[in-house]
Amino acid sequence: MSARDVAVLGAAMHPWGKWGRGFVEYGVKAARAALADAGVDWRDVGSIVGADTVRGGYPGYVSGASFAKALGWQGARVTSVYAACASGAQAVNTARTQILAGLADVVLVVGADAAPKGFFRPAGGDRPDDPDWLRFRALGATNPAYFGLYARRRMAVHGDTLADFAQVKVKNAAMGALNPNARYRKVVTADEVAASAVVADPLRLLDICATSDGAAALVLSSVDFARRHGAADPVRIRAVSTVTPEYPQTVLDLPDIATDSAAAVDPPARPFRAAIAHAAYEEAGIGPDELSLAEVYDLSTALELQWYEDLGLCGAGEGAKLLRDGATALGGRVPVNTSGGLASFGEAVPAQAIAQVCELTWQLRGAAGARQVEGARVGITANQGLFGHGSSVIAVR
Repeated sequence: MSARDVAVLGAAMHPWGKWGRGFVEYGVKAARAALADAGVDWRDVGSIVGADTVRGGYPGYVSGASFAKALGWQGARVTSVYAACASGAQAVNTARTQILAGLADVVLVVGADAAPKGFFRPAGGDRPDDPDWLRFRALGATNPAYFGLYARRRMAVHGDTLADFAQVKVKNAAMGALNPNARYRKVVTADEVAASAVVADPLRLLDICATSDGAAALVLSSVDFARRHGAADPVRIRAVSTVTPEYPQTVLDLPDIATDSAAAVDPPARPFRAAIAHAAYEEAGIGPDELSLAEVYDLSTALELQWYEDLGLCGAGEGAKLLRDGATALGGRVPVNTSGGLASFGEAVPAQAIAQVCELTWQLRGAAGARQVEGARVGITANQGLFGHGSSVIAVR
């Protein structure tokens, strides 16, 4: 056991969907369920950390206080954090830091969102300093367009095929069908993926995640508190990586392309997403060969294949082969997205990285039901947010 471990006493979610209610309601339901799972009274929580949503008006920018008020003011320390799609992991990291610093024995972490229909667009009007706003306004590059370009790149560089992308959806849908919190609980065939509408060539509708309402919450504590509370062998968070890219942020890596700007600066030791996982592995003192499962940020089917490589589950360009071999399916060497992933949930931005840790918790407890990974002992999450917010959490038991 590491001196940096913190215990996961409680984990819960509000099911994903389009419910038409406010984010605070979703978050409070998840929080109360997590407290019940932990066997901890709200009045015994020393700190609450909320992952912010930019779509919830002013209450969304001070989500920690919004959740604390809704649960009932009781004097807890309060923090609100924002890191785009990595907000949930930043919230987990903040809670962990407070526990390890001795500022609180028990911390409640909550993230919730009520997402608009359709693809996300920058909130708050014209923002020429926001790269999201710029790519929408100057290029018309919505998120699906970006995902499509990324898929084309994998096809050109690594030889991935539409059938490979479809198989990611087939795999994730099969596991999502077993998850009561998932929005889409239907088994999907490769033919159904291929027959779905083209959104951003080459990606079809079923290759791309939706936008959703939902929430997730965790109750974290010191290991000493967990033991006093009767949890002799709790799931523990061993590492949280929240890293930024190395300069230059983008380096052309195709061997037949060279420019003065690319040649003037040595590329980073590893690509940004690989660096996210490397930092977590280094802090935890483990390697990818010790993983039992992984939860990754599958905004699109093509992006999941990239995470296989960035997590070190296989070599560069070998993600599709790993998938074809069944290594990332339930029963495979290292199942990926046993929850069903964003393919089955859709994006509820501040909740999704917390939801990933919920899935690791249930798997490491042996409480994942029909989607259980046999003998699960070590799990990793991975996602990233805008402006270089990389995040990865490693949990062990």
